[in-house]
Amino acid sequence: MTFSDEPYAIAQLAMSQLKSAIYLLLKGAKSEGMKNSEIGRALGIYTGHVEHEGHISRTLLSIMEAEGVVEQNKETKLWSLKKF
Repeated sequence: MTFSDEPYAIAQLAMSQLKSAIYLLLKGAKSEGMKNSEIGRALGIYTGHVEHEGHISRTLLSIMEAEGVVEQNKETKLWSLKKF
């Protein structure tokens, strides 16, 4: 790995670990799921710039949704692992 590859590798490892933490949290959650704010607060990542709290956890959930891992109930706004 060259020096220029190191930041990328670190970022990918961090993303993988954050997504794993969300997965494990949702796996142990009640059957109907959790709100973004509950997930973010449980993991200590419910933050963002002024009046935009929750952007970190919401972005990660969107990525995981695109990957087919999680889904959001549009009525309740609860996130859960995608059912197959």
